[in-house]
Amino acid sequence: MSHAVIHNDVAYLCGQVPKDETQGMAEQTRTTLEKVDQLLADIGSHKSKILSATVYIKDMNQFKEMNEVWDSWVEEGSAPARACVEANMARESLLVEVSVIAAV
Repeated sequence: MSHAVIHNDVAYLCGQVPKDETQGMAEQTRTTLEKVDQLLADIGSHKSKILSATVYIKDMNQFKEMNEVWDSWVEEGSAPARACVEANMARESLLVEVSVIAAV
């Protein structure tokens, strides 16, 4: 699995998950977005260049908590198109996963 694939100046980042799965939704979301930031920096991109994001959450009842972290992370004027869906996660401890498509 590749963490990021670039094709025609567009980066496709696979689903990123939190660094510490023992934390709650807010902290899992924060550390997941930190990983997205790092991957984008590694390939010469930035969160302001995200075109589309898909957020998978374990329980839609936690949407508000995830969304507050997301909103504080997204730079004003550069919010990407985003979908958020409830999903069965790969591991019971995962509460959130984020996939993005970004310009490079």
